[in-house]
Amino acid sequence: ASGVQVADEVCRIFYDMKVRRCSTPEEIKKRKKAVLFCLSDDKKCIVVEEGKEILVGDIGVTISDPFKHFVQMLPEKDCRYALYDASFETKESKKEELMFFMWAPDQAPLKSKMIYASSKDAIKKKFPGMYRQHVPSIKHEHQANGQEKLGGSLIVAFEGSPV
Repeated sequence: ASGVQVADEVCRIFYDMKVRRCSTPEEIKKRKKAVLFCLSDDKKCIVVEEGKEILVGDIGVTISDPFKHFVQMLPEKDCRYALYDASFETKESKKEELMFFMWAPDQAPLKSKMIYASSKDAIKKKFPGMYRQHVPSIKHEHQANGQEKLGGSLIVAFEGSPV
């Protein structure tokens, strides 16, 4: 473990994304579809990356393809953590599930990759239910280092588009 702390706002955002309340249309528009987290400048705390989020209300207005926009938000030469509220279809059903990503591109500095990798457990431990079977808050965890394809053969559509 790296000793890195997790900001309270990161936990609040996770909770808000995990809990789907019956909301007014205005509240739904303000709900986060995706958000990026980074290390603070002193590398001692995981914080929300300023301006790196997608709101549900932006989809179809300023953002046509939320996952493509999400991928474009990821830095080419540094690591990040992210939560993405995905909607997808399998052959059996339509699903909405929260996904946790650790982004570690090949071009990122080795030191950055090491601290993000060693701090991943700190952020995951702050997401209640991630490891407990009876509270499935995050069912999918991905570590990505390039523009790879998601889902494998089980997913037939992601965010409304065939894969």
